[in-house]
Parts: sequence; structure tokens; C-alpha cells
Amino acid sequence: MKRAVERHLNILEFTLASLLRRRAKNLALLAMYLLVIFMLASLQFFVTALKREAALILTDAPDMVVQRLTAGRQDLVPDRYAAEIAKIKGVSAVRSRLWGYYYDALNGANYTIMTGDDSAAPPGTAIGAALAKSRNLQVGDLLPLISYDKSPVMLEIGSIFPSSSDLVAADLIVISPVEFQQLFNFPDGQATDLAVTVRNPKELPTVAAKIASQFPDSRPILKSEIQRTYQSIFDWRGGMTLMVLASALLSFIIFAWDKATGLSAEERKEIGILKSIGWETSDVLLLKFWEGLVISLTAFLLGVVLAYGHVFFLSAPLFAQALKGWSVIYPRFQLVPVVNAYQLAVLFFLTVVPYTTATVIPCWRAATIDPDAAMRY
Repeated sequence: MKRAVERHLNILEFTLASLLRRRAKNLALLAMYLLVIFMLASLQFFVTALKREAALILTDAPDMVVQRLTAGRQDLVPDRYAAEIAKIKGVSAVRSRLWGYYYDALNGANYTIMTGDDSAAPPGTAIGAALAKSRNLQVGDLLPLISYDKSPVMLEIGSIFPSSSDLVAADLIVISPVEFQQLFNFPDGQATDLAVTVRNPKELPTVAAKIASQFPDSRPILKSEIQRTYQSIFDWRGGMTLMVLASALLSFIIFAWDKATGLSAEERKEIGILKSIGWETSDVLLLKFWEGLVISLTAFLLGVVLAYGHVFFLSAPLFAQALKGWSVIYPRFQLVPVVNAYQLAVLFFLTVVPYTTATVIPCWRAATIDPDAAMRY
């Protein structure tokens, strides 16, 4: 056992010296390798962290959202729907919700506007920290908006959401029902949708079926369906970003394969000399295996560490605008680190294993020929 360990240590020492002799080539390869792993790991970490944040946020979502459809499009829900749904067995509460979107021509942003349902909330309008920064607003200032009938609506800022809530409140404006109706010329006795709470979560499909049967023009949406939709959205956006990186990844694969499989005359001569002084074929293969492993493992560890800092300390500036989903007002928030063994294992086997294997195959061919022929070649 001790002899085997000493053998590996000696070969590893020779490997490091061999890599230093060709430092220019190896540093170029390491830089490209590191860049590819950094981009892939950053994308993987960022998408996973966003999916986790979305899952945590949606834990407070209503058990079911009921919408009304007209000609396949979402329409306003009459208040009588809420009264009838509240009578269904198993339903504990039904709340009418007023929300919508407002386009601000001043900065080209779309705001999410909704009414508050907390009577203990401070008076006045509550806005997101990112919105306040973009419009240079503070508590006590007025936010002018133009209603659908072209009359001005002056909203007094009563509070600003903390920056820690930017993921959900960056472009949010919370106003009173009266201001909402004035801004959007919203009809009385109507709601955007209904939030339904069910006592037993196992009865959600049954309650949804009863609502759909009683109101054929309604569309009940369960919380689990909303969660799956958000997960799919982030997976889709991550896949689109990966497709953009595909050309760079393909270029690296071609470059790495060429460097790994195309032994230079100097390397062939080195193998011939090693064979002539008594090295076995297994020793040569072990040498090249360690060379490939040192380069790939170094690139992997550095790439993962840099990706971790890029995503969880710098908030992933390279991918933020493509994956967060905001068009103008981008929230700044600190993602909670989410790294699991499965992610690292997949990344390891997709990057380290193929390159390390590719370095051994051509060396095996060169190590099996006559040393004299290898040196003359």
C-alpha cells in the first residue's frame, strides 16, 4: 500500500513538472476550461436558487385562485361568484382580489398594482424599493398616475417595502380599492379574481371540480399548478440561456478534444524517452491521467468557487436580466445559497470525466509503440 502511494506521488510530482514545462498551452486550456465551467455552474446555481425562492414565496399563496373566462380570455368576476363559492362544503374563506398592470410612459416600466387587504397597514400608498429608487420617491411624496379616463390620480406614498422583499415587490404598488377603481375605471361589484381557502388540502381537487361544475365559465387554479408553472418558467429560461452559451461550449469541446487527442511531437518524444528508461505502459497512462485530472479538477474547483461568488455574492449580473423576468425595474436581492451534491456531480461528470478520459486514449496508443519509433517520430 505504501509503495503504491509513493508511486502515485512520484508520478504526480513529475506530472506537475511536465505541466509547468508547457505552461503557455496548459494555461490557455485551463482558462477556457475554467470559463465554461464558471458559466455552466453560475447558470445552474442561479436557476436553482430562483426556483427555491419562488417555492418559498408561493407557500403563502392562496390554496386556489378562481378566474372567469370569456371567449378564452380572463374576464372580471362578479361578487356573487364569491358568495356562492363560500357556500360550498369545505371552503373556509373566499376573498375578492383587485389587481392589474399599469404602464408608466415616463420610464417605460410596467407596474403591478393591487389593493391591500390588511386593515392594520399604514395609510397611504405602499411601493417597492426598486420603484421608489427609479422614480426618486420617498415617504410623503406624491406619485402621479393617469387614469383610464385621462384624469390625474395623485397617490401619496405612505410606506416603502424593504429591499429584502424586492423579489416580489420591486415594481409593486399597493393602493386602496377606491383609488384602484378610480385609476382603472373599474366597475363596482367586480373583482379581478377570487382567492379561495380550503380547510383540508386533500379536498382541493374536489372543491375545484364543484366550482367548475357550478360556474362553467370559471377556471380554478390550484396552488400546486401555480408552483409547477413557475418551476417550468425558470427551467425554460435557463434552457434558453444555455442555448445561447451552446456555441461557446461547442467551441471549448472542439478545442479540448484537439488538445487532448492531438499529441505533439515533443509529447511523443517524451513518452518514448520514458519508455526507454524503464517506464511501463501503465506508468505512462497514469502520468497522462494525472495531467488531465490536474487541469480538469483545477478548472472545476475554481469554476465552481467563482460561480458561487458570482451568484450568491454578486447576484449573478451576467444572468439576472435574462432570468429574473422584469423588463425595466430589476430588483436587487441576495439569493440564499442552494448547492446540492447532485448538481455538482452532474457538472463534474459532464466536464471533468470526458476530458480526463480523452487524455488517456491517445497516450495509450503512443505508449504501446516501440520507444525508438516514438522518439524518431
